[in-house]
Amino acid sequence: MKALVTRPLEDAAPLVRALADRGIDAILAPLLAIKALPDAARQLTDALIGAQALLFTSANGARIFAAASPRRELPVFAVGDASAAAARIAGFRAVTSAGGDVSDLAELVRAKLAPQHGALVHAAGSVVAGDLGGALERAGFTYRRAVIYDAVTADALPAEAAAAMRDGALALALFFSPRTAATFVQLVRAADLAHAASAITALGLSEAVAAALATLSWQTLRVAAEPTQGALIAALDALLAERRQNRA
Repeated sequence: MKALVTRPLEDAAPLVRALADRGIDAILAPLLAIKALPDAARQLTDALIGAQALLFTSANGARIFAAASPRRELPVFAVGDASAAAARIAGFRAVTSAGGDVSDLAELVRAKLAPQHGALVHAAGSVVAGDLGGALERAGFTYRRAVIYDAVTADALPAEAAAAMRDGALALALFFSPRTAATFVQLVRAADLAHAASAITALGLSEAVAAALATLSWQTLRVAAEPTQGALIAALDALLAERRQNRA
């Protein structure tokens, strides 16, 4: 069985290992390339003045922050476990994971921090999902978004992925962001491969990801119970168990 992994290369390895443990071969098709912005260091220097905490909504934010700034003393609040792990690897000691989406992160920050203690710095990309800033500003916090990287979309499906779809060799496709999902749909249509989705089960991290995928006629479209990689793997395990039961 083969599965399409659409994550950026920096994030793909744990998922590839999880698939291999289940006897599934991964086809890597990173549809977003992460590029640090040349003024990332300056952006952070300015944004961190008077800050009380850092916010990471992606592992990319944590990694690129670490490359651009030596600051590690501030507490980190991360949207999920992958972002939290990247922050710890980068050398941050006080790291708390919201274990969900930006709404969960905003709720965590409101519970743990007070607006009068300083600004919140969101080290982010040029495109973000949700309205973290709005949620925090409505709660009285000073929110600063430091744009330190760009996620550049692919302009064509990788050759191996296109060939697997064309040959009917692809059984699964896993998607982690609405932007990646929308890019995939666009590139599949451009390659005249939309019909191939009918043989593929898509697994999306959230309802927003599923909505971006819904214009293709998939064999099945499943959504993780919560927006974490662990929950997506759990959805995959449930699918595999159903298939084994149907064959019995």
